Amino acid sequence: MTHNTPLSPRPLRHLADVRRRVMTTAQLRSHGVAAAEIAEQCRPGSPWQQLLPGVILLHPGPPTSEERLHGALLFAAREPAPGVPTQPSPDSPHRPVYAETMITGLAALTLHGFSSTPPLLSLDHVDVLVPRMRRIRSTSYVRVLRTPALPTPEPVTGLPVAPVPRALADAVADLTDAEAVRRLLTEAVRGHHCEPAAVVRALNQAKLLSRPHVVDAVDSLVAEGRAIAEDRLYRMVHEYGLPDPVWNVDLRLPGGPHLGGLDAYWPEQAVAVELDTRAPRQDEDALWSEYARKREHLERLGITVVYLTPKKLRDSMEQQAAVVRTALMAADDRDPAAYVVVLPR
Repeated sequence: MTHNTPLSPRPLRHLADVRRRVMTTAQLRSHGVAAAEIAEQCRPGSPWQQLLPGVILLHPGPPTSEERLHGALLFAAREPAPGVPTQPSPDSPHRPVYAETMITGLAALTLHGFSSTPPLLSLDHVDVLVPRMRRIRSTSYVRVLRTPALPTPEPVTGLPVAPVPRALADAVADLTDAEAVRRLLTEAVRGHHCEPAAVVRALNQAKLLSRPHVVDAVDSLVAEGRAIAEDRLYRMVHEYGLPDPVWNVDLRLPGGPHLGGLDAYWPEQAVAVELDTRAPRQDEDALWSEYARKREHLERLGITVVYLTPKKLRDSMEQQAAVVRTALMAADDRDPAAYVVVLPR
């Protein structure tokens, strides 16, 4: 059997019931449709049309947004060199296999539910992410983006879609409007699609933090993320019955040096909480060293420091409250802490 031998010949009328009605020429041949018949059915005025190279739309008229997306994925997953063609999934003959490809960029953000991105049909192009060595070029409305390491796609309406941080980076790479970039990053955080650190990490990996309008948007994003994290910290203290701390304070040794700022502090128990809202840029190591030095200094003075991340507060607030409660309860078993001066920050 050669790679051109139909695997499961089906009559042409079977194709009329395919829900998405977008198939590759290889899939059509697997249904017993000869290449000459495909060409005949795609002539002007005929019932089919070529949507993309090697991808056929099985009805006349413009494609729907769903058909455009499926067509883009089929095109990007298609093996252009001689070999085994992409076949329908064995568990469902109508569900195509999208091998090592996913929707990214603005189309992906729209699929994730962003309101600040254009409707799918109004997009000039659909970005698809493929491995760096994939031998395929951008064509028609499909723009091929390559990456040395594909992220794990997230299924959205049955489509493989890049995670929000990666989709944001691919979208921002194509934008020069500072306000448009700011809107996308802000919606990512306010809409609870992802944490600021994940966005900044993706932008950094894409080498976009050298662009001034992106840096300005990131600064606003980090400030937005810190405000949300602070609100979650307030909620955690009150919803889980923790004693009230003093909020947003600076610690100093009497007549001595500044020890650092804290988001919450319980003076009687000498327990501190600090939100770790670092944005992973090039200076991440230096910033973490500063965090570590402050923590070591405070703990030498007998002060317990609990670091909480925005993600932990979002995903496991009850567990984080238990961590803080445990630290407060353990205060009686520790030696008394050094006296420090507590000042508003």
